[in-house]
Amino acid sequence: MENKLASTDIKRGAIKSLFWKITERGSRAFVELAVQIVMARLLAPELFGALAIMLVFVNVGNIFVQSGLNTALVQSPKMDDSDCSTVYWISLTVSAALYLCVFFAAPSIASFYQMDAIIWPLRALALILIINAYNAVQIAIVQRELKFRIVFNAAIASSVLSGSIGVISAVFGAELWALVLQQLSYQTCNCFFMAAQVDWRPRLVFNSKRARELFSFGWKLLVSGVLDQGYQSLSDLIIGKQFSASSLGLVSQGKKYPQALGSMLDGAIQPVMLSAVSRVQDDVAYVKRLVRRALKTSTFFIVPSMTLFAVAAEPIVGILLGAKWLPCVPFLQMYCFVYALLPIHTTNLQALNGMGRSDLFLKLELIKKGYGICFILFAAFILHDIHLMVGMYMISGIFSTFVNAYPNKKVIGYSYIEQLRDIAPAFGISAVSGIAALLCGSFVTSSALRIFINITVMALVYLGIAWVFKLETLDYLIKTVRDFLGTRRR
Repeated sequence: MENKLASTDIKRGAIKSLFWKITERGSRAFVELAVQIVMARLLAPELFGALAIMLVFVNVGNIFVQSGLNTALVQSPKMDDSDCSTVYWISLTVSAALYLCVFFAAPSIASFYQMDAIIWPLRALALILIINAYNAVQIAIVQRELKFRIVFNAAIASSVLSGSIGVISAVFGAELWALVLQQLSYQTCNCFFMAAQVDWRPRLVFNSKRARELFSFGWKLLVSGVLDQGYQSLSDLIIGKQFSASSLGLVSQGKKYPQALGSMLDGAIQPVMLSAVSRVQDDVAYVKRLVRRALKTSTFFIVPSMTLFAVAAEPIVGILLGAKWLPCVPFLQMYCFVYALLPIHTTNLQALNGMGRSDLFLKLELIKKGYGICFILFAAFILHDIHLMVGMYMISGIFSTFVNAYPNKKVIGYSYIEQLRDIAPAFGISAVSGIAALLCGSFVTSSALRIFINITVMALVYLGIAWVFKLETLDYLIKTVRDFLGTRRR
């Protein structure tokens, strides 16, 4: 009876947290989308290419600051104020050292890419590393306690303020600095608004024993995070050098929107699942049920969304970004496929994290990045084709679904074949719906009307087939929404 009550409490807490996480991700994505559309119309593709190159170094550095110990705090069976302060002082020291490295390396980076204009913008952008040393601990506290409403409040306020700063700067001709100010002001505001809501401040305390314990778990995630971010950024570095900043801007823009959509949907589910799995990691059967539910739910939303985005990509880009960005459409469509596979990657990896198996996490990253890098280098330096470079991410993504899923057959009893059966309905129905939407939209010349027809047909066919065949995930979602609304009324 107690286990059943505990299970119910976890489910209610997870659903409530998921509601706020999806709301936070969705609202933030909407605001950021509006900002990016305005800035894309004001600024040239090569400026976005320059930003992409700078963000490579900042994002990789950010992994050192945020990834390993941050996740270790969430996963740890116990956490107190001393642990948080210990992690903060480590993160602050690391971030300061990394900032100095970027600061002094900026001229060499600018020279390598023949972009002298990025020296001081890069130095300014790298301040994000120091800001995030504080924010990493706050995020861990909120994520552990499933208080995602705090993240929602901070994200919305930060997106509005930073977006306004970026757009105003672009209007007044700040060009590259407008993009830098938008990024930097978002992280600063987000940290400030989180601090106003989270009841934690660092103390002058350092627990070396707990630091070693957390690091013993977190270092594997740290290495995995660096590998993943480095791999994701490798194409940006190669395109910026091998091709042009303008080409990189097109690829970056094509990747940005599918990535944002995937992050909004799957990124809302996975942190909640990690926290829930960490709480019940001793009950393997229950963990498997949580993981299956997360995979089926995220796939149900993400796959049709990516399919629709790929189908309607050309008219959407033409209307929102303008004709100068139409060459990014093929990249956008390819990245839609890449991010349609996101649930099977993240669900399996978060399950390993929640079960405390960061050792397996690292081994998987080494395997995936090994063949992934070979694919990308082959396309860039042998085939010399930028489209094939992005295409290699698609091939690598397919291979990685098996690699990521394989260990969980032993860890939680969830095999790759079972996972394929769980996600097959979403992929199958999405394919049928996408073809129907594409055919119906092809008879229309108006871009706006074509988008409307694509969305309408896709939604009707997808939900209609799911309803007719009584898809279990749809029934579960309807029941969950009813239960949630009933609980809120009471």
